[in-house]
Amino acid sequence: MSGAGSPKVDVDGTGLRIAIVAASWHEPVMNGLIDGAARACAQANVEAVLYRVPGSFELPVVAQACAESFDAVVCLGVIIRGGTPHFEFVAGAATDGLTRVALDTRTPVGFGLLTCDTEEQALDRAGLPDSREDKGAEATWAAIMTAVTLRGVRSAD
Repeated sequence: MSGAGSPKVDVDGTGLRIAIVAASWHEPVMNGLIDGAARACAQANVEAVLYRVPGSFELPVVAQACAESFDAVVCLGVIIRGGTPHFEFVAGAATDGLTRVALDTRTPVGFGLLTCDTEEQALDRAGLPDSREDKGAEATWAAIMTAVTLRGVRSAD
């Protein structure tokens, strides 16, 4: 299980505003990811605003726009491998784009983009009642923790 060894987090993000940018494909999985992100924000006292995009390819451009006015951005999407190279192209472009957003804007980007071979694998990571993992919450905690760390770094200037 890829979530083995993940840290237990308890961070107070009071005062932070986070954009959750979520793709629309694979609705049951996306609903679980969004719910996990919302739970993590509530637990950390973070204000969250949800933006929906058509698919995972569109995540970077909206994340970049959000990075200008939010303390962090959480990006959620699902790409399931098919019989064509489409999977590799979309996964690579979205990953590279989100990395660029984080580095260019110096804004944390929580990476909640599932790249799975099957729908069952995606459901198992979606934070649903029968899921083994909650990648929406994990990506959100990573963004919150990084935003809190950057707040400390920037206040030390």
